[in-house]
This record gives sequence, structure tokens and C-alpha cells, in this order.
Amino acid sequence: MRGIETTSSHRALRACAIALAVGGLLAVGGWVFAQDKAAAPPAATAPAPAVAAPAPPPSKPDPAGTATGGIADVTAKTAGKPTLEEMAEFVGHNRVAINFVWTLVAGFLVMFMQAGFALAETGFTRAKNVGHTMMMNFMVYAIGMTGYWICGFALHMGGLGPISTLGGTNVLDSEFVITLFGKEFGLFGMKGFFLAGSTYDVAVFALFLFQMVFMDTAATIPTGAMAERWKFSSFVVFGFFISMFTYPLFANWVWGGGWLSQLGKNFGLGHGHVDFAGSSVVHMVGGVTALAGAMVLGARIGKYNKDGSANPIPGHNIPMAALGCFILAFGWFGFNPGSTLAGADLRIAVVAVNTMLAGAAGALAAMFYMWATYGKPDPSMLINGMLAGLVAITAPCAFVSSFWAFVIGAVAGVLVCWSVFFVERSLKVDDPVGAISVHGTCGAWGVLSVGLFADGTYGDGFNGVEGTVRGLFYGGASQFVAQIIGTLTCFGFIFVASYAFFKVYDLAFGMRVSPEVELEGLDVPEMGGHGYPEIQGPGTLVHGLGGHGGAGKPQPVMAGMMTTERGH
Repeated sequence: MRGIETTSSHRALRACAIALAVGGLLAVGGWVFAQDKAAAPPAATAPAPAVAAPAPPPSKPDPAGTATGGIADVTAKTAGKPTLEEMAEFVGHNRVAINFVWTLVAGFLVMFMQAGFALAETGFTRAKNVGHTMMMNFMVYAIGMTGYWICGFALHMGGLGPISTLGGTNVLDSEFVITLFGKEFGLFGMKGFFLAGSTYDVAVFALFLFQMVFMDTAATIPTGAMAERWKFSSFVVFGFFISMFTYPLFANWVWGGGWLSQLGKNFGLGHGHVDFAGSSVVHMVGGVTALAGAMVLGARIGKYNKDGSANPIPGHNIPMAALGCFILAFGWFGFNPGSTLAGADLRIAVVAVNTMLAGAAGALAAMFYMWATYGKPDPSMLINGMLAGLVAITAPCAFVSSFWAFVIGAVAGVLVCWSVFFVERSLKVDDPVGAISVHGTCGAWGVLSVGLFADGTYGDGFNGVEGTVRGLFYGGASQFVAQIIGTLTCFGFIFVASYAFFKVYDLAFGMRVSPEVELEGLDVPEMGGHGYPEIQGPGTLVHGLGGHGGAGKPQPVMAGMMTTERGH
């Protein structure tokens, strides 16, 4: 009887949860619908004169392309005879259209970086956990996007102001500010929830896509540092937390018109905290979050001996990790050059080359350092060395010469090697993939390098400050101060907020799987099936069936076996 009562109560709770979820969706949907109602049509006016039909296209083939396109393709009342005003409007529209396409394509490249993270992290972990690790990287895309759409984008970009490269749209005009020392400090945006109301706008949607994939990069970084012992349910809650709160808040302070970006205007500190493409906003946020999470979660079983010495736990597939690294390096061409939000900004060539050089320098420096220090060039360190160089150049990529880009990448390649061993041996924090060092340590180095090496050839008007961005070596000492403030703020805010979240969640629900599950591998107990079933078999049915829906109700593992046996 007790079992029947328990089952009935579970069903009632499940029904209530479903009803609340449906009710919430209907309420939100109603609000969004009300916000998105079309404005009343304007009063009728005299019909505009008909636009003349365009001139016919060339009748002969044009293999060289020199005769395709011309004055007849300019929209005008009289085809082939545009006025100066019509020509100017057409040119302006096309310029903005080029920026739109550039921004969207760059965003598509960054989205593909999710595949790179998935392969790199899965390759660096053990075979018994591949399904779990891969699905964290897979689902953080869906979870993060949803959370960012609900409120993350609004908190991040709701007070940005005009989007100059995308047509000057000025509907993101609501920032929550406080006044201190007679200066305004922007804390978070207040417009753009669910992309509803006046933010139902082409420029806002393009910006949302680009910024969302950046947020998702930050959200996926901790999945590597916390792999192989993290409950999937806890990961799901975390995905909403970082996409809806911690990432958007710090991103607002740097990229959304918030207080760090205004350190230059308010206090004369260079151009404020400058981070061109996300060494701090994306990578350091992800790396510091990973540090807090890994500290709360604790080390994997068998990582440390009684005397505190660390044992290596190698990943199962270095080629997979190397392929993931190359995919990430390719996606970085969207990450860094795309951050101009302007295909018409020819500085993208400098940004792209600097990005390549820093990645190469990071891999080379890590190789030579490991070779000289330990006698062999460790493949995992070569991979992380390249990623470290790419992370470090992300902030300064638009502001430095190729020489300094190479130096920044090389320093990052050595720094990541030092940091990995420091985190593992001194801090006693277990990071299976080196995410804390790659993204946290080298992200901080990248931000600081702006304040050292920015050469004053680019950035006029950046963050509303006249003149170009100059670092300490080029006469801009105050810029270095702004970079230090931003770096310390990032570490302090993100670590405290993330550690508090993980600690409270762990005390309330538990973040870590049981020792039995960890030793067996998380694929079957947490996900319902092995990532490599042809090698590892159908899984342990004790965990595959136990306690999830009651006896007699096949779970994913058993269901798969039954289907196979029946030949379906």
C-alpha cells in the first residue's frame, strides 16, 4: 500500500509541475503577444508614384562577371537614372546589409565552435563518460540559448544604445544605473526580455544571435573542468543560471554600456575596460566559473594520493581532442574578426592574422617548454597551448601589431603549462581538460595585454572616448589601470557568485554522483546508455533500471536491448 501511495503522490506532483509549466508558458506567451502587437496602420496618404521596372538583365552570358550588376540595379523611381539621394540611400542600405551578413556568418562560425568544445572535452575525458560529457556540451547550447532569450540578453544589452554598425537602431535604450561620486554606474539592461515589444527588430535579432553564441561559449567551459563526476540535473540548472544571470551582468558592464566600459569617460582611465572579443567577458568568466565549480565538486576518485600528490588520468582519445582544437581555431575567425560587427571595417584583416599568429605561437611555446622541461612534447599540452594563445589574443586582437600578437600567444603557451600544474598540485583542484588554465588564467593575461601592447592605430571613439587605444608601452598607463580593474572585477564577481550558487545547490540537492556511479562511469547511470556500446556492452542494468519509474518499466538501456533482440 505504501508503494502505491508513493507512486500516486509522485504522479500528483508530476501533474502539478506540468500544469504549472504549461500555465507559466501561457502567461508568458500572452505577455509576449501583447508586446508584439503590430502598431496601428498609418493614415491613408496619396499613393506613391509607381517605381519603373528595372532594365532587363544582360542578354549574353557574362563568364567574367564584369557586365553583371550596374546602375540599373540601384532602386530608383526611374530605372537606370537614380537621383543623388536615391543613390546615397542605396549605398547606405548596402553597407549595413554587408555588416548584417558579416555579423550573422561570424555568429554561425562561433556556433560551430560548440562542436569543437564537445570533441576536445570528450577526447580529454575517459571512455566510460563520453556520452555524459558530449551531452553536456550538446545541451548547454539549447539550455543557454533559452535562458539568454528569456532574460539574459535583456540584462546584457538592454541599455546598449544605438547599434551603429547595424543601422543605428536605438531601441535598446533602458539601463538600470546608480549614481556614485557624481557619476552614473550602469549595472544591467532592462529591455529585450523574450526579444518582445520594440526589440522585435532586425538589428536586435542579429545582435542577439551573435551575442548568444558568445554566451554559450562561456557556459560550456565549466563542463570540461567539472566532467566525470557532475550530476546531469545539476548541470541543467547551472546552464540556466549562467545564461540568465552571471554572464549577462558582467557582459553588460563591459559590452552593454555598463560601468566598466565607462571608466574612461567617468574617470579618465583610457577607454575604460577594453575587451574586443571576450578574453574576460567570455573566457575568463567561463574559467573562473569552472574554478568555483570544480572546488565545490571536489576531485575525481583516484586523482590524489594520501600524501597529496596527483595521479595523471589521461583522456581516452587525443585525436578527437586535436580535431576539436582545430574546429575551435577555425571558429575563432568568427569570434575575433566578427566582433567588429562590420564587414566594411577593413581592420578585420589585422584581427584575423593576429588571431592565427597567437594560436600558432601558443602551440609552439607549449611544445618547446614541455620538451625542454619534461623531455617530451605532451600532446594534450600542445592542444591547450594553441587554445591558450587564441584565448589570450581575443581581447587585444584589434589593437596590437603582429609582433605583439605572437608574443602574447607565446607567453600564453608557457603560462598555460605553469597554470595547469599550479591548479593541480598547489590548489589541489581537479580539472580534467585544463579549462581553468586555458580560459581563466590566459583570459586574464589577454585582457592585461591590451593595457600593455595596444599601439594606438585603432579604436578611435571606443567606449565613447576620443582617440585610439594605447597601452602602457605606447604612453597609455591609465589604460593598463582600467584593464587591471576589469580583471579583478571579473574574478571577484564571477567567483563569489558562482561559488555561492554551487555551494547552495550542493547543500540543497547535491551536485556530485555517488562513488559507485563515478567508478562505473556516468554514461549509463546518468544518461541511460554507453557512448561506446559496441565496446563497453549494454551497461550495468542495476543503474540503468534502478529507481527510475519503478520495476517493470524498461529504462533506456533495457529498452535498447529489447529492441535489438526483437530485430526492430
